[in-house]
Amino acid sequence: MIIAIDGPAASGKGTLAKRIAAHFGYQCLDTGLLYRAVARDLLATGQSLEDDKAAAWTARSLDPKTLDDPGLRLPGVGEAASVVARIPAVRAALLAFQRDFAAQEPGAVLDGRDIGTVVCPDADVKLFINANVDVRARRRYVELKKRGEPVTYDGILETIKARDARDAGRADAPMAIAHDALLLDTTDLDIEAAFDAAVGLIKRKIGQQG
Repeated sequence: MIIAIDGPAASGKGTLAKRIAAHFGYQCLDTGLLYRAVARDLLATGQSLEDDKAAAWTARSLDPKTLDDPGLRLPGVGEAASVVARIPAVRAALLAFQRDFAAQEPGAVLDGRDIGTVVCPDADVKLFINANVDVRARRRYVELKKRGEPVTYDGILETIKARDARDAGRADAPMAIAHDALLLDTTDLDIEAAFDAAVGLIKRKIGQQG
């Protein structure tokens, strides 16, 4: 069983993916961490995020054991990740890892921006999670303030808008809604309501397949 979850930044897809995986007893992969790790490693060695060859080599050399690095969650790393994610050779280098992860038994949940369209186009269930950009910015602002990050709401809003544009506008594997994806808008939902709605959608989809 493969559950693909896509959506823009701060839509709630990461939290939902973890909850859904735990609920069904599946493995979970935040694919964004792969790109964050590539960006982290590039920055650590002083290389440019715009250097396609260096980024591709770094992606091919990535150690999956470092994906639990808390530094990957820092805002700057997320922005850097969206830059390297535009590089086709980086995406190609990470594709096999993601597909191997998805093939695990009894099932896997992967969240990202091109899971249902590129990574796992044959996923059993595809969800696209979205929310109003102002709500997404507010969520991210609250999250980062709790961590003690020196951020402003307006700054976060502009960052998210810019990231949405990069993710949707890149030439290779842009963020898009798969034709058979189930849509879930979390604008007016807290995490519990969003989780209940997502599980309901998944169960109905699985039931239809059965």
